Amino acid sequence: HAGTARAYTDYGLFTCRHTLALDVQRLFQQLTSLGRNANLRTILQSPFTLHRSMLAFIEAEIRAARAGRPARVVAKMNALVEPEVIQALYRASQAGVTVELIVRGVCALRPGIPGISDRIRVRSIVGRFLEHTRVFWFHNSDPQVYLSSADWMGRNFFSRVETCFPILDQVLARRIQQELELYLTDNTQAWMLESDGRYRQITRADEDAVSAQSVLLESFAAGAS
Repeated sequence: HAGTARAYTDYGLFTCRHTLALDVQRLFQQLTSLGRNANLRTILQSPFTLHRSMLAFIEAEIRAARAGRPARVVAKMNALVEPEVIQALYRASQAGVTVELIVRGVCALRPGIPGISDRIRVRSIVGRFLEHTRVFWFHNSDPQVYLSSADWMGRNFFSRVETCFPILDQVLARRIQQELELYLTDNTQAWMLESDGRYRQITRADEDAVSAQSVLLESFAAGAS
């Protein structure tokens, strides 16, 4: 709303796609009735399908890497503590998958451990706005980009009703991917998680300063003028 919008950053989607709209209708019918959980066609939902779907997407990247194909996971969230997802990401790293995580808050995964998580990088962006987006980008998925209300935590996967939906419009998907890449190049407000559990603030040498939040704020301001 208008108050939190001054401090939070988040994603939302307006759509008239029938499959997505029908899933939303079924979801609200489920929440307001005593019936069984709905069979959703496009939306992934906690506590029913979201957790196993995330694991399946990670496993698909593992299979691609083992087959010699490009494999990458980019995920942005508030917290990462769910053990099975962490173990899956460790397996992905060991299989050759590039894993790049933007986790604002608590992260129980340890990146950069030789032979275990040396292909995983974790960064936190601490700037003017409170990062609140949950975005999951799987290189070998079709569609590749998903937005969600859920962090990768046990309470979000198993104890709440949460949703995760694909971005089916390729223009919007590319925009989100480009913004994620921007966050991965931030060198003014980013902290990297080390293998010992400590955070190190990224410092720049001779390269130009990049602030993801500032760049996006300027682009939005230019678009509104």
